[in-house]
Amino acid sequence: MMTDQSPDHIIQGRRMAIADIAALTATDTPHHLAGCDMEELSLAERDLTGWTFERCSLQRADFRGAKLEGTTWRSCRGGFASFLGSDLTEASLISSDFNNADFRRSNLASAVFQGCKLTGADLSEARMMEVRFDETLLINARLPSHSFRKMTLNKIDFSQADLRRGDFRAAIFVDCSLREANLTNARFEGADLRGADLGGLRLMDAAKFRGATISREQAGQLLGELGLNVR
Repeated sequence: MMTDQSPDHIIQGRRMAIADIAALTATDTPHHLAGCDMEELSLAERDLTGWTFERCSLQRADFRGAKLEGTTWRSCRGGFASFLGSDLTEASLISSDFNNADFRRSNLASAVFQGCKLTGADLSEARMMEVRFDETLLINARLPSHSFRKMTLNKIDFSQADLRRGDFRAAIFVDCSLREANLTNARFEGADLRGADLGGLRLMDAAKFRGATISREQAGQLLGELGLNVR
């Protein structure tokens, strides 16, 4: 069992076991794990409030139902990790890879995803009030019914994502992509789509963006369907 720990509670370069986590959670002190291997580790229902995970390997780790409020995740690799039903309120996820991770029914209120890879991640039924995504890949991710209303979306790649019933009213898109996303029943009134890659936009899809602002180039793509050139 791991026993040594530096005065500032940083544990570095360890292969963590369940017994190690149990020993650490016996105290109320948030811990900082750096460069630790936690692949496939079961941490379901654990109280890890305020912990920091830096450069940790978290592939297929199980955080189901865990208390993760105020946690920080920096440069971590967590492909296929499960956060099903966990509480990530005010968590910060920075420059981390959570491809195909399961965030279903989690609480992501006021969480921040910055420079992250969430390709294939499932955020269905997650509570996402005031969550922020910045420079993040959400390719093929599942975010049905999520509201981005009045948000400025910066360098978000929603390519092929499930955005059904999404609320993008009055949102501003800056260097984003909606290429081949599922936008069934999504709302875009008042949105500024000039900074969005609309991919294979077809004339029959134009109704989805009713009330939104598009560029002359994007309009040209639509009219090109009719064999017209915009000059």
